[in-house]
Amino acid sequence: MSSLTPRTRLERDSMGELAVPADALYGAQTQRAVDNFHISGQRMPVGFIRAVLLVKAAAARANITLGAIAPETGRAIGDAIAQLLAASDDERMQHFPVEVFQTGSGTSTNMNANEVIATLAGRALGAPVGANDHVNASQSSNDVIPTALHVSTALAIHGELLPALDHLAMVIRTKARTVHQHVKTGRTHLMDAMPVRLSQVLDGWAQQVEDAAAHLRTGLPALQRLAQGGTAVGTGVNTDPAFAQRFAEELSTATGLAFSPAPNFFAVMGAQDTVVATSGQLKAAAVALMKIANDLRWMNSGPLAGLAEIELEALQPGSSIMPGKVNPVIPEATAMVAAQVIGNDATITVAGQSGNFELNVMLPVIARNVLESVQLLANASRLLADKAIATFKVNEPSLKEALARNPILVTALNPLIGYLKAAEIAKIAYKEGRPILDVADEHTDLGREKLAELLDPVKLTGP
Repeated sequence: MSSLTPRTRLERDSMGELAVPADALYGAQTQRAVDNFHISGQRMPVGFIRAVLLVKAAAARANITLGAIAPETGRAIGDAIAQLLAASDDERMQHFPVEVFQTGSGTSTNMNANEVIATLAGRALGAPVGANDHVNASQSSNDVIPTALHVSTALAIHGELLPALDHLAMVIRTKARTVHQHVKTGRTHLMDAMPVRLSQVLDGWAQQVEDAAAHLRTGLPALQRLAQGGTAVGTGVNTDPAFAQRFAEELSTATGLAFSPAPNFFAVMGAQDTVVATSGQLKAAAVALMKIANDLRWMNSGPLAGLAEIELEALQPGSSIMPGKVNPVIPEATAMVAAQVIGNDATITVAGQSGNFELNVMLPVIARNVLESVQLLANASRLLADKAIATFKVNEPSLKEALARNPILVTALNPLIGYLKAAEIAKIAYKEGRPILDVADEHTDLGREKLAELLDPVKLTGP
């Protein structure tokens, strides 16, 4: 038994008595977790806790309908949850101190929610409300936490990431239309290649973003199939057979997303394949953003000794020692976000392998990483759109200068003079630093007017 102080009160759970802070809404099981896990100081994500509360509220309404708890108890539970959801994030999270690196099932977080809700509901009802018997009725940590994982991820992707990716794609498409007239040197292997329109480059970026969003949308229906109703091991013990469907209906009404019971509870409790796949889609989106960010950095490089094809908006001084230096800070931040998301995916992949028999036992770290990935990608997408792509300026003189010196334009002559002859002309142009038009005019009989038409960079940007 823990000793009491004026600032603590005594709580009891199945393991005995324990002192908890006097003003805490949680009880003994939460306090045990707080005492046991001093690893990172990282609490469970705000969005995950919100999802747990939504799950508890839907469960309470389903339990009232099915007669699993008394209506007045269920309504008190619902009112307590509404109070928590209405609070600010900071106010709400002070009641949820359990960190990410805890028991792999997330039982500590489930009981944290049960205890907080039971305390508030009991105060309002004027009678005891049980954390296990009432708030957790028809539930187990083993189906609540996987359900909250799916719910929080689906809500975050639907509400935050997809709108951000759509915004990024729209901004890129709009910018592409404004820069269509600009033709630049294409590059493969970072080496000069055939010319491209700047709009073609941007439309390629937009397609990458749109594809990433499409893949995430395709994965949402699987995320919206839930483990709730499987209880301890997937068999649904201690739960009304109608609970899972009723719960899903209640949650769908509360969130606006169409949730449904998973066709097989064993699959969504013993494994986390759906979230692993979702993380893979998030990684693909990160790779797309990394590519776009790096293209912007290269095109902006210089401004004197680099490519200097575009000028990104100057947002802040770039050096503490070199006056006047400005760096591509938004693409750099985006690239770091992409790196973090790729790292998060590696963690989720390893954690996904920890489905031991009837339960995955790395659920909290999966939740933390997947929700961080969603948030980072959403925030970075909007920054990249609004502070890099929408605002960059095109350096037309630099584009024209590079095109005029690009011997690779000779590729257009292959059908007329053959690859070997064209290669010879290109090598001479490289060696002598002369325009390809002049060298081709000297080494073919096509005539300068015809050559100027064939080597026109604008025409070479199409079939």
